[in-house]
Amino acid sequence: MKVLKIDHLGIAVNSIENGKNFWTDVLGLAFEGSETVEEQKVTTAFFPVGESEVELLESTAPDGPIAKYLEKKGEGIQHVAFRVEDLEAALAELKEKGIRLIDEKPRIGAGGAKIAFLHPKSTNGVLVELCQRD
Repeated sequence: MKVLKIDHLGIAVNSIENGKNFWTDVLGLAFEGSETVEEQKVTTAFFPVGESEVELLESTAPDGPIAKYLEKKGEGIQHVAFRVEDLEAALAELKEKGIRLIDEKPRIGAGGAKIAFLHPKSTNGVLVELCQRD
């Protein structure tokens, strides 16, 4: 498996509108816009930082994964995403190494990227996302 870079940091927020003020007004990052991913019950907003991005995540439903995260832990870093060269091969390699996968097969995330999550019980408590952008 070849990890190319940190693709983005996912940050759970109660409101993208309120949350984006820090990233734009205080840090001066450009707001790239938002996108709703219905399948994941989330609206995302991206702020480029060099070759990586900050991704704000706002739940669109009370039973969505971000809503559940916010209920348990409050606002903050929810996951780290690594860009990989070949997501299917990476998942096969990780499974062979005994890593617990949340997603056995890639799904489509924000921006049309192929994504898959690794279970925090196999990653020392960190929710890890792998993504591939063609």
